[in-house]
Amino acid sequence: MTNHLHEGETKMRDTAVGAAVQRLGERWIQELARPGRGSFVCSPAGLWLALTAVAAGARTATAAELRTLLGVAGPKAAAVVTEAARHWGRTEGLSVATRVWNGVPLHPEYERSLPDVDFGPVDVAEIDAWVRERTGGLIERLPLDLGGGVALALVDVLALKACWETAFDATRTRDAPFTDAAGLSLPVPTMHARVRRGDVWTAGGAYVVELRCHAEPGGAAPVRVRFVLGEPGAPADRVLPSAWAPEEARTPLAADAVTFALPRFTLRTHIQVVGQLPALGVRLALDPAEADFSGLAAVPTHLSEVVQEAVVKIAEKGVEAAAVTVVATRSAAPRPHVAQHIAFDRPFGVVVLDGASDVPLFAGWQADMPVHEG
Repeated sequence: MTNHLHEGETKMRDTAVGAAVQRLGERWIQELARPGRGSFVCSPAGLWLALTAVAAGARTATAAELRTLLGVAGPKAAAVVTEAARHWGRTEGLSVATRVWNGVPLHPEYERSLPDVDFGPVDVAEIDAWVRERTGGLIERLPLDLGGGVALALVDVLALKACWETAFDATRTRDAPFTDAAGLSLPVPTMHARVRRGDVWTAGGAYVVELRCHAEPGGAAPVRVRFVLGEPGAPADRVLPSAWAPEEARTPLAADAVTFALPRFTLRTHIQVVGQLPALGVRLALDPAEADFSGLAAVPTHLSEVVQEAVVKIAEKGVEAAAVTVVATRSAAPRPHVAQHIAFDRPFGVVVLDGASDVPLFAGWQADMPVHEG
């Protein structure tokens, strides 16, 4: 009986976390998709993990503000973020890792509350090597110059490498026209394949095509990769959430057979998230005079930088993706400045979901002319 209750509580918590990541993703994508910003790729799950791990040290009004965005904050957040990282890490081909480098002593209670996280003094060379190793070289170094005066730098990595269940036939890859958001049309290398009827549907006015990834029999569930194509001119913030629309919002295609064409592409984005946080409702946490992260350390600190670098590569054999999210806090004292046929032939989205629920691990928008890194 106790086990059943525990399983039920875990499932409810996973559902709540999934909904929180979806909401964060939808709000963040609205900021990333503002006119003139073009292509992007981001990791809503990576940003949620990093912010929530830091929010475990937030208190009073700062915790309440972060709770509104993340669904949880304060002491309870540590257990939730730990379980979420473990849950997503059980997805085939996906690795999840978090480390903290600190320049001031942290409360032992905070360190103990995150049992899967290693802590250590700030060492830039060590951080870069860790990022490179954890992303398999997809991201070479920390996407932030830490400079001096860092109280805490929490770095979260999601990295994925998966093969399609059925690889694209490379002999069928050929140039086909792609029209970008500005109306420029050029030929780009485009892959062609058939898709199972059950793996394509419409939702929210967009086509959704799911490509299945290979998994060992009896092994962990693989990621689901969904490509979403909206009406001509439809913006990213309206199209991308169709990838995680619930079953009841999906309409199967009335077709006996479905083929599709997809560009081979690589998307890479460096995002200064801290400038977007006020639009997401986070203000107190950024204010040196108002932020309350007293659960982190005795030294008053505030969120000073939040940066994410993300990459997703789609090719004939499979998908590779990585995201490094850095949340840095500094003391309230002044700090130095830090420099810091469905043919997908028009702007489209790509969303990678975890293996067991519709959590958007990665979400990308291809608005510019596709390019592929070899």
